[in-house]
Amino acid sequence: MSDIKNIGFVGLGIMGKPMAKNLIKAEYNVTVHDRVRPAVDEVVAAGGSSVESSAAAAAGADAIITMLPDGPDSELVILGEGGVLEGAAPGSVIVDMSSIAPAFSQRIAAACEAKGVDFLDAPVSGGEPMAISGALAIMVGGKQAVFDRVAPMFEPLGASAVLCGDYGAGNTTKLANQIMVAVNIAGVSEALVLAKKAGLDPQKVFDAVKGGLAGSNVLNAKGPMMMAGNFAPGFRIGLHQKDLRNALLTATDLAVPLPITALIQQIVGSLVNQGKAQNDHSAIANFIEDMAGTTIAD
Repeated sequence: MSDIKNIGFVGLGIMGKPMAKNLIKAEYNVTVHDRVRPAVDEVVAAGGSSVESSAAAAAGADAIITMLPDGPDSELVILGEGGVLEGAAPGSVIVDMSSIAPAFSQRIAAACEAKGVDFLDAPVSGGEPMAISGALAIMVGGKQAVFDRVAPMFEPLGASAVLCGDYGAGNTTKLANQIMVAVNIAGVSEALVLAKKAGLDPQKVFDAVKGGLAGSNVLNAKGPMMMAGNFAPGFRIGLHQKDLRNALLTATDLAVPLPITALIQQIVGSLVNQGKAQNDHSAIANFIEDMAGTTIAD
C-alpha cells in the first residue's frame, strides 16, 4: 500500500482541473494552486483546499503534481523562487505530468535529486474527456521504486500507467504519441474531405471503415467532430503545435529525420496564424477543407 495521502496539485487547466477532482473523489487530501481563481474555487468546492503559492502547495505533501503548458513553465514553477521544490520535503515526490521536451524533465530531475526529492515525468494522453473520466494513458519516466510508490495515485487518473524508462522517457514517449495522433488526424481529414468531394456521405464512409484496419481511437473520436463541424477543444491546436515543435527539436538533437511531422507542423502553424489555436486539433481538417474548397460537415 502506498504511503501517499496528501497531494499538492499545481496547474488547473483543461486537464489539471478534472484530474485534481478525480483525486479528491478517490479520497486523497488535495491542496491546489493556480493563478485562475474560478478553477481553484471549483476544485475547493469539490473538497480540495487552496494555497497562494506553488511552494505552499508542496509543503506537507507526500506527492506534488504539476500540470503546466510547456517546459519553461515546468522549470519555473518547480525550480523557481517560491516554486514546488522550495516547499517540497526530502522524501516527497514531484510528478510533472506536463507534456514537455525531455531535456527539461532531465534538468528538473537533477535538481530534485540534489535536494533529496524524488521525481517522475508522467505526461498523459486522452484529452479533456479522458481526464474527466479518469481514463488517461500515463507515460512515465523515472526510477522503478518511485513509480511503484506512486502507482496507486495514478489509478484514479488513468486507465494505464507505464514506466517507459529513466528521466525524460515519459515525455519522449508522449512526443511519439503526439506524432502518431497528428498524422492520424491529418489522414482522417484527407479521407473524409475526399469522400465529401466525391459526393459520398462522410458518415457512411466512416461507418464502412471504422471496423477495418483504418479504424482507430483517433478516427472514432475526431471523425464525428469533423462531420459535425464541431471543433470545441478537447485538446487545443496550439498545444499540439507545441508538442510537435518539441518533437522536432528532440529529433534534431538525436539526428532523426521527421519529414511527415515537419509537414504537419507547418499545417498546424497555418491554422494558428488563422486564429484557430484554441480550436480542437481535429480542426486540422479545416486546412484540407480550405484547399479542397469543401467542408466535411453539411
